[in-house]
Amino acid sequence: MAAVTKKTVVVTGGASGIGLAMTRHFAAQGHDIVVLDVNANDGPSIVNEVAKEYSDSSLSFEKCDVSSWQDQAAVFKKTFDQFGKIDVVMANAGISERGRSDMTVLDEEEPAEPRLGTVNVNFVGVLNTVKLAAHYMNKKPASAGSSKGLIVCTASNAGLYPFPIAPVYAATKAAVIGLVRSLAKPYTEASIQINALAPAVLETNIAPDRALFKDMILTPFSTLTRGVDQFVDDPSLTGAVAEIHGESVTIRPPLDVVDKDSAGNLEVFWNLGYA
Repeated sequence: MAAVTKKTVVVTGGASGIGLAMTRHFAAQGHDIVVLDVNANDGPSIVNEVAKEYSDSSLSFEKCDVSSWQDQAAVFKKTFDQFGKIDVVMANAGISERGRSDMTVLDEEEPAEPRLGTVNVNFVGVLNTVKLAAHYMNKKPASAGSSKGLIVCTASNAGLYPFPIAPVYAATKAAVIGLVRSLAKPYTEASIQINALAPAVLETNIAPDRALFKDMILTPFSTLTRGVDQFVDDPSLTGAVAEIHGESVTIRPPLDVVDKDSAGNLEVFWNLGYA
């Protein structure tokens, strides 16, 4: 392959599904990739197979529960100490509600406490990843016309539309979109990009079983990686949400501010520096 400027890339949930597609995509370009995944049984061998296929890249596997700040902090520090920089972080790890959402169970004798696993992985995990990514990217000197680093968070089109079958999952993905759009302005001041992918249905192991996909219209992984490349190639894109659907990558703008009073209040909050 042609010579490339090697980037240091961190992919959470990078040993399966969407994350593995991202890992393979960056490996094909010859980058240094650190894969974080909770699956210590199969993850190392999967990453080793990718490394054998793409010998111009370097890959390593780190067992990591993204919902644990301590787990992620240790891996990010190790990565920065090894490579001296972190260029791209894919905050991708996520889980579904795995069957019927407990929020829709209304006939219990006594209400059970909501299961928070989906929240802890899909949103708390992303908060941990983004915080650590921005910290280490900010150590890189800024250069004119380029960013210090790119953070891409995996949301879902379930975060854009009502998704009654999995309302907690949908809420976590909407939260990721809100986080990305809200962090764009302060991170821009630090020359750090942050964007989100909002995929439609891709066939991954996030679903409880493969039968779920039988009657679905599936989006190919090639559309996902085109969305990733769009963020990598355009340093001016930040706070963007790319819906990944079929063969299309569609940048979805935020809602227009409803009136000048609301716009003015938002600006006052920004100028005050707190809320």
